Amino acid sequence: MSTAPRTDDSATVQAAIAAAAQAAADLVPASVPLVSGEAVHDPDLVDLPADAEQAVTARLSGEISGDIVLVVSRDVVEALQNSPVGTMDVATALRPALEAAAAQLGRVRVSSERVEDPVAAMDGLRDKGMFVAVPLLGAGAEQAVFALQVDLPVPPGSTRPPGSLDLLRNVAMEVTVEIGRTRMTVAELLSLHPGEVIELDRAASAPADLLVNGTLIARGEVVVVDEDFGLRISEIVTDAAELGNPPA
Repeated sequence: MSTAPRTDDSATVQAAIAAAAQAAADLVPASVPLVSGEAVHDPDLVDLPADAEQAVTARLSGEISGDIVLVVSRDVVEALQNSPVGTMDVATALRPALEAAAAQLGRVRVSSERVEDPVAAMDGLRDKGMFVAVPLLGAGAEQAVFALQVDLPVPPGSTRPPGSLDLLRNVAMEVTVEIGRTRMTVAELLSLHPGEVIELDRAASAPADLLVNGTLIARGEVVVVDEDFGLRISEIVTDAAELGNPPA
C-alpha cells in the first residue's frame, strides 16, 4: 500500500527528509562518501543493499513523532567491531547519524535506539504513518538505507484522547539537564589527555536543555543550590508541561 504524502503538512515533512537522509549519510562510517538517492514512499518497493547486515531503529519525539531506521552493510558493522578503541556497539555508534537526521526535521529527539534485523526493522515501519525510505549511495552502488515513518503534527485546536495525560501524572521519569554536545573522530578521542578542554556546541550564555525520558521539555539557566547544581526554568518548549497542570 502506498503511503505517499497527501497534505500540506506531509509535504513540509517530505521537503526536510532529503536533508535528513543526507545528514545521516554524512555520519555513517562507510568506506566511501555516501549521497542520498531518490525517495521511495511504498514499503514494498524498497530495495535493501545486497550485503545489508544490521539495522538501527529508534523512536522520534518532539515536534513530530514516529520511528527511524538506518540499515547498514556488513562493511560498516565489521568496521565498528574492529575499531581502534575496541568493539563498538552499532546502535551507539550510529546514534550521531540518527540525531543529525532528526535535527533536520525540527525540534526532534532520538531515543530507544536498538539493533534489529534489516527486514524486520523495515517491516516495523509499515501502516503506521507517512513512510519514506531513501537509499544511500556510494561508489555507484547502494550502501545503506535511511527510512522513517512519521505521525504528522496535530492540527491546532485538536485535542488528545481524554485522560491520556492523567494516566501519567504519577509515573516517575528520568530527568536530565544537557549543557551541550560535540562530535569527535576516533582519532581525536584517542589523542585526549587529562587537562584538555573539549568545546561544546553551545555558548556559555546559552540556556541548558531539560530532557524528560530523552524528550526536550524546557530550557533554563544552570544555578547552584546548596553546593548542588540546579536548573532555573526560563522556557517551556513542549506541551508536556500540561502534565503539571491538573484539570480544574
